[in-house]
Amino acid sequence: MATEKIDVVIPAAGIGRRMGAAVPKQYLKVAGRGILARTADVFLSLPFAGRVIIALAADDELFDKLDISRSPKVVRVTGGAERSDSVLAGLRASETEFTLVHDAARPMVRPSDIERLVSLACDDDGGILAFQTVKDTIKLASTDGDGTARSVRTEPRELLWHALTPQLFRTSLLIKALGSAAEKGLPVTDEASAMELAGYRPRLVSSDPGNIKITEPGDLAAAEEFFRRQAS
Repeated sequence: MATEKIDVVIPAAGIGRRMGAAVPKQYLKVAGRGILARTADVFLSLPFAGRVIIALAADDELFDKLDISRSPKVVRVTGGAERSDSVLAGLRASETEFTLVHDAARPMVRPSDIERLVSLACDDDGGILAFQTVKDTIKLASTDGDGTARSVRTEPRELLWHALTPQLFRTSLLIKALGSAAEKGLPVTDEASAMELAGYRPRLVSSDPGNIKITEPGDLAAAEEFFRRQAS
């Protein structure tokens, strides 16, 4: 386990269109508490976590109504149009050698999984929480001119992992990797993909598969059940 503090960046500038709610999904409540607040709670409880840096939309008027906004460990920064822009804004505010980046809508991450990630991945390659989910045969496809999908080959299931968060990287290297990808116009779907493009090989640290991202209405029901069980 790293003995130095590790800052946490939570990009929360999105609006979550797939949820179809009246407010951004990070402000929806599960079991009586907002999703973003629940996510921040996890990291605020960790002894090795430094500041929790939350990247918000410039016109966000809801965050200041949350109790976590008054925590001395929580820092608000202005995010950008894309997730990577928000992550960069948070990283530039980080004061620690390594930084954890975590989705605002993943409140069910287990502290023990975060602790294991930190204990294993504090090096230049960094690491991410992930899990092996593929049980069926997976085909890589190509597409004919008329749109017909054709199987090209069968992918080895044991090599396929589902990427989650948090993701842990040396702060300076991740800033450089994200900036380089942006300059080259390369698509970045998570922090690990930027590091991969820069030539690094992030460690995959096994996570509980319940660490889901709340994206659609059905995910809210799963989160409600999780926190009800936790409270009982």
